[in-house]
Amino acid sequence: MAASLCKMAVGLLSRLPKATLTVRMLSVSPPSAQKPPGCLWKLGRLNHVAIAVPDLEKAKFLYKEVLGATVSETVPLPEHGVYTVFVDLGNTKLELLHPLGDNSPVAGFLQKNKAGGLHHICIEVDNITDAIADLKEKEIRVLGDGAKIGAHGKPVIFLHPKDCGGVLVELEEA
Repeated sequence: MAASLCKMAVGLLSRLPKATLTVRMLSVSPPSAQKPPGCLWKLGRLNHVAIAVPDLEKAKFLYKEVLGATVSETVPLPEHGVYTVFVDLGNTKLELLHPLGDNSPVAGFLQKNKAGGLHHICIEVDNITDAIADLKEKEIRVLGDGAKIGAHGKPVIFLHPKDCGGVLVELEEA
């Protein structure tokens, strides 16, 4: 009887539709070498993700000694009110930010976020002057009076987070 039940089960199973595995992949087009039509500037690659940290030495230790990353020396940037350290990730960088003085924008961020956290993302552009003019025309607010020289010795500008989906965006000329 068990053998006949087994044959009956195999017969029923063979009538069921066969399962097929469907694999879906997200496809992203490779970046175009040309600028979008009518645009005088081009958005480039992710340069870095900045993290505000309450204890810079502790953060440097984590990335260098615990995680094994290449970590730069600490560099003061008085014009931006921060100390900065870069963690090389190969394809991009992390920027560790710590306040340089009480008026630092990072000091205000850390007052609201005691443990630190994501501060901004930095994306390269091929022409920061054209990018600023175009973004202002599109009613995207820039922070400050114009581009300043950033940590890499290149012009940078920050875009208001309320105009960028809640994210503080830094543009850096490539």
